[in-house]
Parts: sequence; structure tokens; C-alpha cells
Amino acid sequence: MHPRIPRQSAREQDRPPQVAPGGDATLSAELAAVVSGARRRALRDGDRQIDTAHLLHSLLDADPEACAVFEDEPHLPRLLGYLVQRSIGYGLRWQGTVEDSGAVPVVTAPGTLGADPLTAAAEGFSPLAAEAMEYARGRAGHRDGGPARGVDLLAAILVDPGSRAVEVLARAAIDAGDVRARLDGLLPGGLWGRPRPRDR
Repeated sequence: MHPRIPRQSAREQDRPPQVAPGGDATLSAELAAVVSGARRRALRDGDRQIDTAHLLHSLLDADPEACAVFEDEPHLPRLLGYLVQRSIGYGLRWQGTVEDSGAVPVVTAPGTLGADPLTAAAEGFSPLAAEAMEYARGRAGHRDGGPARGVDLLAAILVDPGSRAVEVLARAAIDAGDVRARLDGLLPGGLWGRPRPRDR
């Protein structure tokens, strides 16, 4: 069951995207760098929030483990082209809008990036990106209690079919279901981070 996440108020949307200034112990160093890269992209593109497409772009650019999932993907150059040209191409229609598929009930709450999606969304993440961050943390905690990695976040941003990450994959002729299947075989405990049943 997905956690409840907030729709940002107009005042909160006007703030630039932020991440916790002192770092976040629930994120690996690599994933913290991915989040910082996504934040820079959002600011550069004039977007009010970090969304799942920003996170996907930063994962492919900065996280070798996540990028390796696409190693044999023939349409990877097309995907990177779409992501790079976001601010002058298809992504223009996303500007000034909130990434929220509407699949999850939302409430409004102020706060700072912390241990739940309410605070994450209030600090510059879209509702779906905030949910993905918390999913990645929860998945890592369920696996071994260690910090979330880039592959945890990659799995998280592909869960909701209404996310911008899934939309841009489809535009590049990459099936998000195929990517999830690759991740399911790669990640300990599978895509959902649960222990695999023992072979009988």
C-alpha cells in the first residue's frame, strides 16, 4: 500500500528544490549525489520541483549500478536525448505543473526532508518523487537496514505508471515493465525488497 503524500501549496511550490543540508544517513553517498544532481537539473530548468524524470536523468548520469540496468538497451541513446532536451522539448508542458498521478490521496503539510513523504514533498520534491524517495528508503531498510542505493530509487520511480520517469521511458520506446523485470532479478529480495521464498 502506498503512503499518503501531500500536494504542495502554491507558496511551497515557489520555493527552489532543497535537500537536507547536512546529508541524509538513509541514503548512500552515491544516491545522495544523485539527489543533488536532480536538484541542480530542476533549478537549471526552472522547474519548481524535483520530479521522477529529474531523478531518472541523474541516476543514468551519476550512478553506475543503475545505469548498468540499461546496458543492453538499444534505445538508451534516445532516452538520454529526451532527458537532455527536456527544457526545450517535450518537457516544456511539465513546467508549472505538479507531478502527481492522482492515484494516491494527498494532504497538505509543511516540513523538511525527513523520514516520511509529507516532509520530503514539502522540501521541493513532487508528490510522486517524494513517495519514490520513501519507497527507496523503506526498501533498503527491509533488505538489510543499510542506506538506500540508486537501484532502490530506480525501482521506486518505476512503480507508478503515471510517473514522468515511466512516461519518458515510453516515449523512448523502452518498456518500464521490462526494466522492472531486470531490476527484480538484480536486486536482493527482488523489486519489492522482500526475502525470496526458498526453493522446494
